[in-house]
Amino acid sequence: MVVGEFVQKRQLIIVGGGPGGYNAAIRAAQLGLEVTLIEKDDLGGVCLNTGCIPSKALTHAAAQYAAMPHLKEMGIQTEATRFEWPLFIKYQKKTVAGLQKGVEALFKANKIEVIKGTATFMSENRIGVDSGHHYEMYQYENALVATGAKPVMPPGISRAEGKIIYAEELRNLNRVPGHLVVCGSDYIAIETAMAFRNLGAHVSLICSDDTFGLDESIARELQRIYKKAKIKLFKNAEVLEAEAGMDAVAITLQSDKEKVTVDADVLVFTDQYRPNTNELGLEFIKVHMDDEGYILVNEYGETSVPEVYAAGDCTIGMRLASKAIKQGKVAAEHIAGLSSAYSLALVPHVIHSTPPIATVGLTEKEAREQGFEIKTGQFAMGGNGFASLSGQKEGLAKMVIDAKTDLLLGVHMMGAGAAEMISTGTLALEMAAREEDLSYPVYAHPSLSETWLEAVEQATGRAIHLPPSRKKETATS
Repeated sequence: MVVGEFVQKRQLIIVGGGPGGYNAAIRAAQLGLEVTLIEKDDLGGVCLNTGCIPSKALTHAAAQYAAMPHLKEMGIQTEATRFEWPLFIKYQKKTVAGLQKGVEALFKANKIEVIKGTATFMSENRIGVDSGHHYEMYQYENALVATGAKPVMPPGISRAEGKIIYAEELRNLNRVPGHLVVCGSDYIAIETAMAFRNLGAHVSLICSDDTFGLDESIARELQRIYKKAKIKLFKNAEVLEAEAGMDAVAITLQSDKEKVTVDADVLVFTDQYRPNTNELGLEFIKVHMDDEGYILVNEYGETSVPEVYAAGDCTIGMRLASKAIKQGKVAAEHIAGLSSAYSLALVPHVIHSTPPIATVGLTEKEAREQGFEIKTGQFAMGGNGFASLSGQKEGLAKMVIDAKTDLLLGVHMMGAGAAEMISTGTLALEMAAREEDLSYPVYAHPSLSETWLEAVEQATGRAIHLPPSRKKETATS
């Protein structure tokens, strides 16, 4: 290996080219900083290359395929409809490649230096970069760590190629499995289970928390939809053993009811991760981390070392690209001297299942636990005109409201349009909207957004498309 002779100085060095890293790099460049980004793999990180984009391509394709019976019902005949996995994988790779070229073009346009290699922090504001055949040392004024996290198997379970895998390895399968067992209680588990069921696989879902962290009304509706779709749900369960054979995986699990053994073509784990921080050398520069290796940061993205920042899945908190993007941008702005900060109090969670789920703010349970006296309103998607005509009648919209002040506390939705409409809910919560702020505007008709109006009005007994409550409202002058 050739070692560079001199320490090279850089203004801002970013380690990791995922959503947090590349957004920070571009924002910093916009603000006039000279930026160097170190990435050992491809720009875009897990999200673009093996996570968010490939998985959402899958859920989108599966949803389109599942919608074919409705198209026939409307008179659109597709006699030879079938799903071809190899062609889908080609489409998936094409989509990823196109987006990756877009990121590379943005880096070039913003004059961001990209160095391929593995970075290690040293003392005195230095980072060493090993490119395999060459080693260079860099000295930075500021640094941002955005190295993400990697999936891990539960204790006692060993990965087996094509048999016992992580969610990001689903794209490497050569066909849709006959029986897929999904183990996880996160949004990836929900998406994966329904996507492969839509594509014709038999699906079993093993979850340690059958609410999946969702509001209780949404969780009940999700379980109803799983039952209707014939997805076998093992509640409050864990995998005890998993052995991959030539033809199948033998899985022993303990649920809240029984200990059973099931056979599957593929077993996929979705919700156990470890931050990519243990080989960065952060202990040399005394960056504070928790016991699992997640980096502690403040509202500016600063670590315990003033000139070192962090963003994304390597920091404490939810594993969401949206979190990483916000943290990365704020860190870049703070480094550039702007008054910029972020809060993770109102981060929307979106699940691209069928139907999609989106939530922001407090669940009904959380609101009660925090001492709020609440009122709730909800409206089923089946009562919405546009949902009915488009054949997307599954799901509901729910509002959680402070009964004393009428302040909106949480917005929860399962159904068509949820992923797009949740931004309105986030904005309403950020602006401390009250019930009247959501019920006053004129809503387009017919539209999916009318479910929100009906949910808000149901909280006060004014919903038009619901049976009347026992206590009728009295008009006053």
